[in-house]
Amino acid sequence: MMLTVLLLVTQVAVQDPRLERLDPETRSLVVSVVDSARAVGLPGEPLIQRALEGVTKGAQGPRIVAAVRRLATDLGTARSALGTRATTPELEAGVAALRAGAGPQVLTQLRDARRPPLTMALAVLADLVTSGVPVDSASAIVLAFAPTARDADLVEFRRAVERDISLGAPPGAAASVRALNTGIRGANDAAVPPGQPPRPPSRP
Repeated sequence: MMLTVLLLVTQVAVQDPRLERLDPETRSLVVSVVDSARAVGLPGEPLIQRALEGVTKGAQGPRIVAAVRRLATDLGTARSALGTRATTPELEAGVAALRAGAGPQVLTQLRDARRPPLTMALAVLADLVTSGVPVDSASAIVLAFAPTARDADLVEFRRAVERDISLGAPPGAAASVRALNTGIRGANDAAVPPGQPPRPPSRP
């Protein structure tokens, strides 16, 4: 039965007309990676898209295959951290957060702290780090926001931090100040410098 399933998966991958853009050797290797990923429950579409992206950019076959393999590995790491119920968009956002520097344990903490979907929270985490916010600070802030913040709140916070950075503020300071000034519960504790006790809650 397992052999039959693998053969069917391989047939689907081979028949995908988009893969005809790859040269035969590269296509065969990419299909092998996609098949292996699907066999363990990982999504194949992001892998196909990565291969096609390489073709569009004029990358050579070995480089395309390496990129697809790396993505398959990272998707597996993200799935281990986020759980087997993670959706494809969540896994892709998880990969972006991992590549930005967040550890798998941060993804797991976020999964435990926030109701799904986690896609936007993971994307904001990756964007903050990419903007120059230290990964520890960005992780602490997003985790503090996670239980109560809406996706729109997270997007607005990211935009505010990016605006401050564009105006010359150091990325870490911009994130901390914005976290202190936001109305999202838990943000003040996230903005406390490491080694200092959390601020007491403000009186009503």
